[in-house]
Amino acid sequence: MPATRPTAHWSPTDIGDLTGRTALITGGNSGIGLETARVLVGHGARVILAGRDQAKLDRAVGTLSGGRMDTLAVDLGSLASIAAATDRLAATETIDVLINNAGVMNVPERRTTADGFELTFGTNHLGHFALTAGLLPALRRAEAARVVTVSAMAARWGVGRLDDLMSEQRYGGMRAYAKSKRANVVFTRELARRLSGTNIAAVVVHPGSAVTNLQRQRQGVLDRAAVALARVLLMGSPEGAAWPSLWASTSADIVSGGFYGPAGRDQTAGAPIPAKLPRGADDPAEGLRLWQESERLTGVRFAI
Repeated sequence: MPATRPTAHWSPTDIGDLTGRTALITGGNSGIGLETARVLVGHGARVILAGRDQAKLDRAVGTLSGGRMDTLAVDLGSLASIAAATDRLAATETIDVLINNAGVMNVPERRTTADGFELTFGTNHLGHFALTAGLLPALRRAEAARVVTVSAMAARWGVGRLDDLMSEQRYGGMRAYAKSKRANVVFTRELARRLSGTNIAAVVVHPGSAVTNLQRQRQGVLDRAAVALARVLLMGSPEGAAWPSLWASTSADIVSGGFYGPAGRDQTAGAPIPAKLPRGADDPAEGLRLWQESERLTGVRFAI
């Protein structure tokens, strides 16, 4: 990928020519994913927008101008859907950047995926775990590929050691979300260890705070008013929240296994810089536990 200036002074205008590169973005039809796609396409990349709803994907493509775009209908809550999608791509595609961006947040009651996993953890972590494994052949064809996984500041919200992954003992919408976002970090650190010496780097980012479809879900009038005020006082825009993903996808300065987020006050917005890891997230023992449990639950193996 083209080199950039140091991260503290970075903006998307520093991205070089991405002609010939292909990026696949989950959740690419709205919010941070769509803004990430918009910038990458604007710099010459081919972008594959991945999401559950083909009609929404088609509408998203219609909002992007220029460049080459494709869509991939895939439900991260269904291992069968993931396998069908990745089998097609793994056979022929070359993917330079996989951006694991899609997610669900603050589901008020415990729900499950098509495979019986708790919905938030099953989508945000296990779905991307299976997707990444299935796309390894396509990533291997690239000269220098990378996997960028989008976590959140919630990864540091005192979840501690990852256990009760299916939230069977105790469920809370934001607790399940924080657990899944911590898993994104632990997964990336373990993936980086396993990919050491290969052509694939693994990086995890958090976008700071932004008002996107995740925050708009299931809001009443008072909730919407609070979010509007927070956007003025604290939160960044989806455009700015895409910066960490964009930097991690294009910069020559990334370090495999690195965790990056905005440089602004309380890391809510701004140019991307190294972020503080959640406590214990770099423990190889926790990485191994999560990896083995993810393999057991999904039946998916990484051919590394």
